[in-house]
Amino acid sequence: MNQDNPWTTLSTKTPYENPWIRVEHSDVLTPAGTAGIYGVVRFKNLAVGVVPIDQEGYTYLVGQFRYALGRYSWEIPEGGCPLGTDALATAKRELQEETGLSANEWTTLLETDLSNSVSDEEGIIFLAQGLVQGQASPEDTEELAVKRVPFAEAYQMVLAGEIRDSLSVMGILRVQLMIQEGKILL
Repeated sequence: MNQDNPWTTLSTKTPYENPWIRVEHSDVLTPAGTAGIYGVVRFKNLAVGVVPIDQEGYTYLVGQFRYALGRYSWEIPEGGCPLGTDALATAKRELQEETGLSANEWTTLLETDLSNSVSDEEGIIFLAQGLVQGQASPEDTEELAVKRVPFAEAYQMVLAGEIRDSLSVMGILRVQLMIQEGKILL
């Protein structure tokens, strides 16, 4: 199977940019050789998520209103990591800022492309264990609620469609699989 790029970019413009994203509009030749257009959102941050699991088998979810969706969302702690910086350091910072937790054990759960048909956003999700409670310090732009729930309840929230955020769904499902495989004991 040929894995070379079958697209030809004729020109690219940037009609919009802010500190987090750049929108590109490209005139292209499609793989069929016909003229077309393609729009891509280029992200300036890596999406980082954390599934924290405490010694009693509970996890911590963060609730907030998501402007882009126009609705409230329950999620794992997450945030943006500037490209080229340390994702684990960002995960540790986000966990502390949003929940007040720190962790003694960190495991990379997975790396992912979040919406590869229209964006280049990549994500990485960590498992945090050996938790220690401290003081949360959310950013000024965040109005967060934090709830501690049994991990099994968070898993059921994913199955019921109550947790829809992609990093959260992927992270929780990966942890559940690791529990079933005996790699994590609750």
